[in-house]
Amino acid sequence: MTDQFILVLDEGTTSTRAMLFGADGQQHGVSQRELTQHFPQSGWVEHDAAEIWEKTLVCAQEMVEKAGGADCIAAIGITNQRETVVAWDRQSREPLARAMVWQDRRTAAFCADLKEAGHEAAIQKKTGLLLDPYFSATKMRWLIDNDPAVSAAAQDGRLAFGTVESWLAFKLTGGLHVSDASNASRTLLLGLEGESFDPELCEIFGVPIAALPTVVDNVGELGMTSPDLLGRAIPITGMAGDQQSATVGQGCLKPGDTKVTYGTGAFILTCTGEKLPRSDNRLLGTVLCQLAGKRLYAVEGSVFVAGSLIKWLRDSLGVIETAEETETLARSIDDSHGVVIVPAHTGLGAPHWQPDARGVISGLSFAAGKAHLARAALEAMSYQTHDLAEAYAADGVEWTSLRIDGGMSANDWMVQDIADLLDLPVIRPDFVETTALGAAILAAVGAGIYANLEDAAKAMIGSTTVFQPKMDAALREKRLAAWAEALAKL
Repeated sequence: MTDQFILVLDEGTTSTRAMLFGADGQQHGVSQRELTQHFPQSGWVEHDAAEIWEKTLVCAQEMVEKAGGADCIAAIGITNQRETVVAWDRQSREPLARAMVWQDRRTAAFCADLKEAGHEAAIQKKTGLLLDPYFSATKMRWLIDNDPAVSAAAQDGRLAFGTVESWLAFKLTGGLHVSDASNASRTLLLGLEGESFDPELCEIFGVPIAALPTVVDNVGELGMTSPDLLGRAIPITGMAGDQQSATVGQGCLKPGDTKVTYGTGAFILTCTGEKLPRSDNRLLGTVLCQLAGKRLYAVEGSVFVAGSLIKWLRDSLGVIETAEETETLARSIDDSHGVVIVPAHTGLGAPHWQPDARGVISGLSFAAGKAHLARAALEAMSYQTHDLAEAYAADGVEWTSLRIDGGMSANDWMVQDIADLLDLPVIRPDFVETTALGAAILAAVGAGIYANLEDAAKAMIGSTTVFQPKMDAALREKRLAAWAEALAKL
């Protein structure tokens, strides 16, 4: 089995990919397709779930062919954008509405009503999460209340709700309705200690528990693909939400191990081991992974806008032609000339949690050009990470170093700026696609290639580069003061 490949399906917010990994963690191929994001109103973000499935399947089929056929695939691992909600018909097996993406903010008023009714403290204690449109439950309720097809399916018992891994598993297997514990823990409907979705939480949010999937482990034989899709029935042996998967892919499996992924958003997880995660500073508790019913947990901080800020500069403003150009522009000037960007385009995440906040660019003058905007956009990543570091420290979880990954971490200038502003060494793996690697590690354990996650991580994680801080304290304080001033303008 070890001479076969692991096929990883990595379904992100802006694209879907299929990747081939060997048992040594080496990548042997990738197929990628962009996904269409729909923005029908301010604060609304949607995907076409049928497009997600069709493009994921095409990518998977291309990688099976590259591997030499289905017999060369030992197992499949799935990792996905979390919190995004898909509603589909169990009978037709087709979507009932567009998927509501994790960035979608339309349920802010419903969240405010639940807070006003006094629900947040009990919900946070049970789930580790806060009442915010980011999470899945209020999206499910909105679809029932506002989409006639979803409402009718709920009344007829045909409705299936799931996050994206659940949707892909359903389509791959021809009808298996499951969700792994890491993704399920992001819905607001699963208690951190609960084996399955919580009836009381479902009642609070008005979500029919019958529409929800079965909660399963992150590793093991979770399902078998329909033979006609990829050439034979292949076991799905690993599933995890993208940030938990990246945490595994960084080998952060011991209490205190910390990573941040800079993708569309930015997500920091610190492993707490088997200890239930609790925060007094509006950080999140989440399931890191579950093996044979036993859970590892993590404390998480989520930033809503990271790579999507660079995409906005490129696609909406035309300030840059490519994301890579930001590094050249940042290096071309000595500082941002007082320009500070607070990227609250879809609200502010942890530790602020201001869903109605919107972005601010402060310090503009006629001396500011596109280089200053590009540099300020990269600096915004450092500022947001610093805010989270302070919140973790206030919870007694002080970072001694930081492991980073995700597409934006390829930008050396940004990584050095993060190290400088945090005054900490920042460690970047030479293979930065650790979300996909984490899914491969989980699938390798689930397929029996390795006995446990520690052995798989040791064998499959490669070399790293360390960025040491160089900034003097006075400049650091000056920049943090400018960030605080910009935040105050929200």
